[in-house]
Amino acid sequence: MKKKQNSSGYLSSVSFSGGRTGVLLVHSLGGTPLELKYVAQGLSRAGYTVHCPMLPGLTHGTDVLSLSRWQDWYAELERAFDELRSECDTILVGGLSAGAILALHLASRRQSEIAGVISFAPTLWPNGWAVPWTFNFFRLVYTRWFSRLFRFQLRAPYGIKDERLRTFMEDSIKADNRTVGEVYSRSGVTVLEFTRLVRKVESELPGLKLPTLIIHPRHDDQSHIDNALRIQRQLAGPVETVILDDCFHVVTLDRQRDVVLDRTLEFAHRVLAKSAAAQKTDQRNNKTATLGVEA
Repeated sequence: MKKKQNSSGYLSSVSFSGGRTGVLLVHSLGGTPLELKYVAQGLSRAGYTVHCPMLPGLTHGTDVLSLSRWQDWYAELERAFDELRSECDTILVGGLSAGAILALHLASRRQSEIAGVISFAPTLWPNGWAVPWTFNFFRLVYTRWFSRLFRFQLRAPYGIKDERLRTFMEDSIKADNRTVGEVYSRSGVTVLEFTRLVRKVESELPGLKLPTLIIHPRHDDQSHIDNALRIQRQLAGPVETVILDDCFHVVTLDRQRDVVLDRTLEFAHRVLAKSAAAQKTDQRNNKTATLGVEA
């Protein structure tokens, strides 16, 4: 799978070719695959094939009329999964923020085909310290026509604690003839569809037995740490939780991105080693059973 990128860069899937183990990563709500590029490159250097798909409707600027539903986002993600699965023997899935929730849904639906799940700052409800308390009134919205009356503007620091990186991102946005307000805003319809996805996924978590890594910042400006702990409590399988102390919501880009990459690699190596050992045990048991029948 070759790396893909268009002329502007931000409306592109990000892919790196590697070995027969694949990692599928999903960006945040209104974000882009570039949020995951640093981690994707690190995984690629370790020999993994990595794909961060651009999901129409979930990606900023791809649904200006707010027509997509969360099922459309998932359908594109499942298509990307099937493409990666055609190239790889083993796959881990993960994502950032809302992307982590989509990845959990995929893992629940395709559990037998996935080795593990990686959740970066998973979000069940945007309730970090930079989110206005008035946002909670949106819990009363249940219809798409009413949700169209709303548009939410994200506030600084936009998930980035590193001031130099935040300034660089803002300058890049302006250089691409976009505005910061445009990029860091979400339509009410998009947020409503996300809440519907969350309700679906929360009903699935008790049946998800795959090993899962959760990495969440203690002082998340967009998603309170309770989001991660809530997911941890509901999952049925083994869960490793890493709490970061020097970054905000976009952990894959912020100050502790090296820690995020290192812990992700450690988790992936352990999961794959355990999976390989289980396969060898199964092969020995099958061989023993076959010899017993022949005898």
